[in-house]
Amino acid sequence: MSGASRAIALASRNAGKLAELRALAGGRLDLVAMPSDPAPPEVEEDGDTYEANALAKARAIARHVKGPALADDSGLEVDALGGRPGVRSARYGGEGLDDAGRCRRLLDEIGDRADRGARFVCVLALVDGEREVLARGVLEGEIARAPRGASGFGYDPVFVAAGLGGRTFAEASAEEKNRISHRARAMAALLERLAAAPR
Repeated sequence: MSGASRAIALASRNAGKLAELRALAGGRLDLVAMPSDPAPPEVEEDGDTYEANALAKARAIARHVKGPALADDSGLEVDALGGRPGVRSARYGGEGLDDAGRCRRLLDEIGDRADRGARFVCVLALVDGEREVLARGVLEGEIARAPRGASGFGYDPVFVAAGLGGRTFAEASAEEKNRISHRARAMAALLERLAAAPR
């Protein structure tokens, strides 16, 4: 695959994620929205690892568009919860909860524990025919005592990222977040692998 010359469908309906990954790719990948007509397949994210889930999504959408596809699977691992919610982060607390509800549930479960260490993990999977490339990014931090900030999505209001001076991801600008995030680190690793691999 020759970098930006081929459109790569993002295996997600999240417009914010598409914008973020496009920015992180810096023009080196031509990421486009997943087509809605015909409707893309629903992919069950039932793998035990981020890699398994990301690959399942990328393979399904690559088949659907008959071309390259990129998928990510990411999650929040909290030390006090034995690494949960992890790969179940998007479904933590049950299907009925929104982002704010999941953040409240997380804070309730951690309670007043002193150990608030946590990390965001992202795995990107690029599938193009027989070629499959995986890359992982990790960002260490800790869980705030209460949600703070109005930007971002998911667990951003309760994640205090290392390198942000005690601020949560939701208190940081998109530019600040994109410099250090787990997704940024995964994209950098992916671009490095693509550049190093034979065409």
